[in-house]
Amino acid sequence: MDIFTDAGKFIGNAQDFIVDFEGGEVSRILLEQLPVGKDDAKKALRERSILYKNVKSVEDVIVITKGPTPGAQ
Repeated sequence: MDIFTDAGKFIGNAQDFIVDFEGGEVSRILLEQLPVGKDDAKKALRERSILYKNVKSVEDVIVITKGPTPGAQ
C-alpha cells in the first residue's frame, strides 16, 4: 500500500509490518524489508519505518500524521 502524509506527501510503500503479539497490535510499518544485521536493522527501524500510532487512516492508501525522519538518532 502507498503511504502519504496528511498533507499529501508520498512517503513510500508499506513493505512489512512489526506486530506486538503480546499487545495484539501493529507497532511499526516498514518502508523496506528489515535487514538481517543488527546495526542495519536498527538504522532501518529508525530511518525507514513509521510508528503505527502516527497512522490516521487505512483505506485505499495509508495516511499518516508524520513520516520517518532520516538521519534521526
